[in-house]
Amino acid sequence: MNDARRRLPAVNSLLAAAEQAGLLQRFPRQVVVDAIRAILDSARGTGGGEPAHGWIEAVTHLAAEQSRLSLTRVVNATGVVLHTNLGRAPLAAAAVAAAEAACGYSALELDVGTGERGSRQDHLRSLLRQITGAADSLVVNNAAAALFLLLDALAGDGETIVSRGELIEIGGSFRIPDILAKSRSTLIEVGTTNRTRLRDYLQALSPRTRLILKVHQSNFQTTGFVEETALDELVSLGRSRGIPVLHDVGSGHVLDLSDWGLAGEPRVQDSVAAGATVVFSGDKLLGGPQAGIIVGPEEVIGCAASHPLARVLRPDKFTLAALEATLALYRDPAEAVVQIPALAMLTASREALGERAARLAALLPQATTGDGMSVVGGGAFPGAELPTVLVRVTAAAPDALLAALRKYDPPIVARATVDGVLFDVRTVQDGEFATIAAAVKAATSG
Repeated sequence: MNDARRRLPAVNSLLAAAEQAGLLQRFPRQVVVDAIRAILDSARGTGGGEPAHGWIEAVTHLAAEQSRLSLTRVVNATGVVLHTNLGRAPLAAAAVAAAEAACGYSALELDVGTGERGSRQDHLRSLLRQITGAADSLVVNNAAAALFLLLDALAGDGETIVSRGELIEIGGSFRIPDILAKSRSTLIEVGTTNRTRLRDYLQALSPRTRLILKVHQSNFQTTGFVEETALDELVSLGRSRGIPVLHDVGSGHVLDLSDWGLAGEPRVQDSVAAGATVVFSGDKLLGGPQAGIIVGPEEVIGCAASHPLARVLRPDKFTLAALEATLALYRDPAEAVVQIPALAMLTASREALGERAARLAALLPQATTGDGMSVVGGGAFPGAELPTVLVRVTAAAPDALLAALRKYDPPIVARATVDGVLFDVRTVQDGEFATIAAAVKAATSG
């Protein structure tokens, strides 16, 4: 029987050839051995034939692929600014530099003035007070953790009142009722899906009421015959009964972006001014690293900070360093819009996008430009669309081209149409134009 699989080379012979080709200098020995065995197994499964470009090239390609880190930089050409799958907000240069500076020893919990132990929260407290107007602050590792901590600390032995229209679910199956159940607080639903009035909250108050929770709708909108109770009315009700009001605003909206067609998200400082304790994310509209930020009255923050979960959920030095640098940029709002990438993308003008699209199109084969829409992403400003300019490359098999672009180093993520691939320059950095051009050339030249 003439079976090609009987003539497959031995692992040792391919390893010797790989060593002669210098692969053991490029990759760890075990990686090369694993790649050889995988290539041979694949060949056995397909009848024993030699790879099209030879054994050593196949081993080289697979060893390189297996050595590449999976959490890598990605070129975002989708036009989704706060793309959750791509890490949400890219960091400002100042934040990147601050995180890099924190790589070694740092003053994480050291008061350099006194030489005594300090608190990692001290690095952010004054900035958050200045930006939001809150009396105190606490930062944990993400917004879901911040909400859970507050529910458990403030209402773990009692009831939390929430409007039925605010019992939301966001990405990753994060559901408000589930968080309440895990925090030991009893959920008291009030109102209806579309209308909840102040008297609904008033009628739900009981001796076991510990918290009134208001949740900003994320990723969706309700329109038509709808009504919700204003935050200041809830705070007034809470104060009359000694019950704190917590406002989960989600996106961390601080600057007024209405001049760019973005309105409807609650601003953090407005909720603080109304008297609520506010929870928001660090990596959405704020434009910083992933973090859950809590700002509000000192007694509420103190209660959360002293809870055992506060240590479990505390952020690391890299998060704190990047967040401090991001917050520092907000001391000059005009500078923040320029220096914080997410804000710069959201506020880019149609003219500037058109010029950038023309530059990218000039680098791509038979590319055309046309109008389109970008979205904010991250659950912020649901339904809002931002006019943009798209670069279109014709492709007989758009999905195949997208797949090839994702395999490039760095991977490129774009949009597909029925007969081409679209690149939205709103979320592409100027230094990435040449990368896209090289990736398209490599994907289409074969």
